[in-house]
Amino acid sequence: MASALTDKLSRLVKEMRGQARITESNVQDMLREVRMALLEADVALPVVRDFIARVKDKALGQEVLGSLKPGQALVGIVNAELAAIMGEGVADINLNAQPPAIILMAGLQGAGKTTTTAKLAKHLIEKRKKKVLTVSGDVYRPAAIEQLKTVTAQAGAEWFPSTPDQKPHDIAVAALDYAKKHYFDVLLVDTAGRLAIDELLMAEIKDLHATLNPVETLFVVDAMQGQDAINTAKAFKEALPLTGIVLTKLDGDSRGGAALSVRQITGAPIKFAGVSEKIDGLEVFDAQRHAQRVLGMGDIVALVEQVTKGVDMDAAQKMAEKLKSGDGFDLNDFLAQLQQMKQMGGLSQLMDKLPSELTAKAGQVDMDKAEREIKRKEGIICSMTLKERKHPALIKATRKKRIADGAGVQVQDVNRLLKEFEQMQTMMKKMKGGGLMKMMKRMGGMKAMKGMMGGGGMPKLPF
Repeated sequence: MASALTDKLSRLVKEMRGQARITESNVQDMLREVRMALLEADVALPVVRDFIARVKDKALGQEVLGSLKPGQALVGIVNAELAAIMGEGVADINLNAQPPAIILMAGLQGAGKTTTTAKLAKHLIEKRKKKVLTVSGDVYRPAAIEQLKTVTAQAGAEWFPSTPDQKPHDIAVAALDYAKKHYFDVLLVDTAGRLAIDELLMAEIKDLHATLNPVETLFVVDAMQGQDAINTAKAFKEALPLTGIVLTKLDGDSRGGAALSVRQITGAPIKFAGVSEKIDGLEVFDAQRHAQRVLGMGDIVALVEQVTKGVDMDAAQKMAEKLKSGDGFDLNDFLAQLQQMKQMGGLSQLMDKLPSELTAKAGQVDMDKAEREIKRKEGIICSMTLKERKHPALIKATRKKRIADGAGVQVQDVNRLLKEFEQMQTMMKKMKGGGLMKMMKRMGGMKAMKGMMGGGGMPKLPF
């Protein structure tokens, strides 16, 4: 997520925090660095100029000069202005219309409109409890209609059939009629994209907009497009009354400029961000929280939400009751912990939401390698019999060889997993009877965090 921009700005944040006195000279030096970081991240020049002018004006005002901690005050201004560029807070999707509320998805080919349509359907079903129908008006791209059918099924919504020999206008009218007759709350219309902006695309989507009169017209844009995203945004703004923006592929954005530019260019708020390829990988966009992530401050709220969503509370409760009763922690429980990590989105997504000062050393570690290691451990345990998982002490030389062969690993990999399991088992025994609280008190707040992070680096997870 905007790694290059985050690296530069988080380093500057540390420097700013250390300033005991803010002067016009050191503000100029810092803003020059911020300006270069934003330009390198493909933020539009007018946006950069406006941002720098606003920060400078406030930084040289009394709120910083009179502050007891001027460095931290300056960081606060940079953070607030970043959030302001992206829209300040959360812009909720508007469904205030006579059902069905129609949402028109617009954007270039390859921006991710079709998958975003399905992700939005899932969001509306789960978060807003709506009955959702999707339809594809993309009669040009091969398999576009079938793609929407597939991802709509994954989202749990209903799909309205269309064919490549139909006209998009006719498809939209038929879908709307069906949605009304079958009492759908929301109709999501996926439109055709192009590899480049052309008059045919704009004429067609203008006609669809006039026909449907949607309550929301969402501009779907690839966050990795940089300056191209800005040019596209201008063209769509001139053609359509955009009501919101969806930034896709935000998890793969190495520059981050689109998020800081598109909103100001179009005047429309960023409403959603695509943060993974999974069907539930769509987040309501919070400008304040995204600004903190860009500055390397992390997003602890998003981290808690992701962990809470990924954790099986029933399984966690059963684990707690098992430990409390004195039953041993076995390899089945160990496997369950591995699977919980996968459900939470993996290490890389969790680490992305932590402050950069906690993950500074983790950047040196190959996250893909760490996640492959988790899968290898899962494979080793799955190669064991149920009896071996329940009674790990049974696993001696010949069994280890059989397990290693079954998992496609070396015997030493099995030995390493068993050793880590024994360490985990010892820790679990200490948690019995309130031991966890005692252990946390002894460790202390930040010490506990550093222990989890391996002293500030890669997490020393029990797997």
